[in-house]
Amino acid sequence: MRRWYFPVTVLGLAGLGALILTQRGRQGFRWLAENFEKAPGTWLQRNEATQRELERLRAAVNRLADSLDHVR
Repeated sequence: MRRWYFPVTVLGLAGLGALILTQRGRQGFRWLAENFEKAPGTWLQRNEATQRELERLRAAVNRLADSLDHVR
């Protein structure tokens, strides 16, 4: 696997370079730079929503396990 590090790195850097050379790539980087400061709040909202969903799923799995225990 180590012999692949250098070629993959070169391809990745070349891809970034090609992206920067295109108009659409520059627009994407500009958008990222403009919206970077909004990121922490957005990530916190997503993390909270994900946490609520995980808790809801955990409760559903626990109810399912309890109902299966009663069947035995």
